[in-house]
Amino acid sequence: MENKKTKGMSVHARRTFSYIILVLVTILCLFWFYVLFINATRSNGELQSGFTFIPSTHLLENWKNLRAGTLPILSGLKNSLIISCSCVLFSVYFSTMTAYAIHAYDFKLKKFIYPFILAIMMIPTQVTALGFVKLVDAVSIFRDSPVPLIATTIAAPVTFFYMKQYMESTLPLSLIEAARIDGSNEFRTFNSIVLPLMKPAIAVQAIFTFVNNWNNYFVPALVLKSDDKQTLPILIARLRSADFLKFDMGQVYVMIAFSIFPVVIIYLFLSKYIVSGVALGAVKE
Repeated sequence: MENKKTKGMSVHARRTFSYIILVLVTILCLFWFYVLFINATRSNGELQSGFTFIPSTHLLENWKNLRAGTLPILSGLKNSLIISCSCVLFSVYFSTMTAYAIHAYDFKLKKFIYPFILAIMMIPTQVTALGFVKLVDAVSIFRDSPVPLIATTIAAPVTFFYMKQYMESTLPLSLIEAARIDGSNEFRTFNSIVLPLMKPAIAVQAIFTFVNNWNNYFVPALVLKSDDKQTLPILIARLRSADFLKFDMGQVYVMIAFSIFPVVIIYLFLSKYIVSGVALGAVKE
């Protein structure tokens, strides 16, 4: 009886400790968003004087000053949305299709293709950037265009790897064989059976792909030259690099706060799939 009571107290203590840690981690994660909001409401002079936990009254003023500048903020938002959403569509769909082909078919190069795609994951973007920029400059229709940024996401090794792992735990080959016996062609099987089963994994990778492309600065800065085609990360970098007389930290913080709202909205809509998607993707039969 004493052992059961001691064991019960031990479980309760561990649970309480876990909740305390989770609360502290949550506060630590959300604190930086609070700092961003506070700084977005302060003027440049107030920001220079130091940090405070109390919001100020300059939020609308900072936004008006930002809009009154030369940077095309709304155009940058539109460009970022178009590029990020298109990258999500192409990356997730074709990576899932590639994973399905390797998972469901047997062919001679199957054992070679899978490790080859994984090896590509190890190549940093900076290594291939020079060749990519030269290719874009060589093709006139790709110059100063978001098309090469979107088209290259069709080949996404990281997304493919996650989808392949997820399929191994949730997509039995017997289900595919049953669909073939019933007369379903391969595209119908993929679109009507495989994709609905992959919804949690698709949601997870959609979030990751959207955030990655939304925050991407390096490659778009090399490709996009015109002001009306640049994305928000490029505009934020330009705002931060303004000369001393025009530099305004209040505008910078408002710009950053403005740029993270779409990411927060996407996360709120798809976050319910993250836990189930990550858990199932990490478990094999």
